[in-house]
Amino acid sequence: MKKIYVSILTFCLIISLNSCAVIGGIFKAGAAVGVLAVVVVVALIIWIISLMRGKSQ
Repeated sequence: MKKIYVSILTFCLIISLNSCAVIGGIFKAGAAVGVLAVVVVVALIIWIISLMRGKSQ
């Protein structure tokens, strides 16, 4: 059980550190690039959700 807990904790740390690096890169690139990146990610999420809902019907 302890091994699973350590693996999950390590995985969460890796993901959180990578996301901080991405956000830092966006701020270095500028606000316009940050807004564009957010729009692209939101559009991608909406597209994936629409694909999932279309297959279930």
